[in-house]
Amino acid sequence: MLTILGFVMIATFLVLIMMKKMSPIAALVLIPALFCVFVGKAAHLGDYVLDGVGNLAPTAAMLMFAIVYFGVMIDVGLFDPIVRGILRFCKADPMRIVVGTAVLAAIVSLDGDGSTTFMITVSAMYPLYKRLKMSLVVMTGVAATANGVMNTLPWGGPTARAATALKVDASDIFVPMIPALAVGLVAVFVLAYALGLRERKRLGVLSLDEVLEGGTVTGEPVLVGAGGDGDGAERVSFVKGGGSAGGSTAGSSAGSTAGSLGGGSAAGDLVAGGSPAGGLVSDGPSADDPDDDGFQGLDPNRPTLRPKLYWFNAGLTVLLLTAMIMEWLPIPVLFLLGAALALTVNFPHMPDQKARIAAHAENVLNVTGMVFAAAVFTGVLTGTGMVDHMADWLVNAIPDGMGGQMGLVTGLLSIPLTYFMSNDGFYFGVLPVLAEAGNAHGVSTIEIARASIAGQALHMSSPLVPAVYVLVGMAKVEFGDHTRFTVKWAVLTSLVVLGSGILFGII
Repeated sequence: MLTILGFVMIATFLVLIMMKKMSPIAALVLIPALFCVFVGKAAHLGDYVLDGVGNLAPTAAMLMFAIVYFGVMIDVGLFDPIVRGILRFCKADPMRIVVGTAVLAAIVSLDGDGSTTFMITVSAMYPLYKRLKMSLVVMTGVAATANGVMNTLPWGGPTARAATALKVDASDIFVPMIPALAVGLVAVFVLAYALGLRERKRLGVLSLDEVLEGGTVTGEPVLVGAGGDGDGAERVSFVKGGGSAGGSTAGSSAGSTAGSLGGGSAAGDLVAGGSPAGGLVSDGPSADDPDDDGFQGLDPNRPTLRPKLYWFNAGLTVLLLTAMIMEWLPIPVLFLLGAALALTVNFPHMPDQKARIAAHAENVLNVTGMVFAAAVFTGVLTGTGMVDHMADWLVNAIPDGMGGQMGLVTGLLSIPLTYFMSNDGFYFGVLPVLAEAGNAHGVSTIEIARASIAGQALHMSSPLVPAVYVLVGMAKVEFGDHTRFTVKWAVLTSLVVLGSGILFGII
């Protein structure tokens, strides 16, 4: 009965949020509370919730101070060179923009923190998607899938959990899996290319028409020249389907949807045509799109920039990431110390510090609120015993004839199980049982461990992953829309990783 109720509870939650009948935070709280009553353990609901909150409190603290820390780093310009490089590659081509999203997400994922990856990726790419009217779920789907593949890094979490649960060395799991994971990452880039071509076909591309040096076109957005040998500008207009009619418009959206790029030493930072006033800049809502909240991007002249402290901030970030990898202190403590130090050095005056904290308060509240709501879901799922019964049912459902293929079975099970339950629940609750079954049929523990990380591409879009709420929140995308779009591509990517591992003889 608990097995059935567990699956029904998860299915109910997913259906309601995908149909937008409930908000994720309400569904995470009310649905498990209702099913706790159905199970007949309503009297223990308080204990389950408090246990869940206690387990996720360090995660909430880590996210809170990580958002503040990396928000400050974005404010002071630490990531501007990377963003400029990606945006310079993207230009105004939807295909390049989607591929650039995947590349940027993969690079930033090297720090092992999903929230950081999504904050930087969305901050850099959102203005382009918004102004070019590209699909925002393409951005969130590509970013989440790329981060999911990179989440298998030893310091990303899953690999370390698998190593701990099965008492093997993390390097023995990860290093042999590098070829399979590399193929998975290539699959993400191919997916980004295909989705980008679809967006290009739907929207067309922006063409850049040269005009006289020093000349501008009054009333039209401009692409500020890249410095060097002149201050010329180029007119920007839409050409549907990638046509070649320079300077012509394709429909009434030619001027209203084209943002301007420029600033710094390369055409890359996003600013509105004219002189930027600092901070995030906007050219106002589009006349033909009342939901367009304006073209907002990183102003290369924003007052929060601290170019003289660039190397201090870079060194502090490298030190922080090193401390995370080396586990010198718990991650929440590291981010707490890092955020305090970053604020103090970059903004020594109290009013400036308060302003920076206030600027990121909305993201902090949204994410930590979602984490504590998820604590209700995980607390009930674990406390009532649903997780254990679901895991036992799945293991017992494996036919005896599949015993010799436990590596494949583990890889396949990792895809849905790491989506429907936390990594802790899967790696510490289910994986040891799978490894025991594999050992009984002559399959090594290390092979089971490698197969267990194949499903991470999908895991990063799980409603139980706090970082995904940073992604959809900053991108202003409904979680249900993100789920509907991303799941199929993430599952395909996970299968590519698993298939590559089997093909290469790793699993």
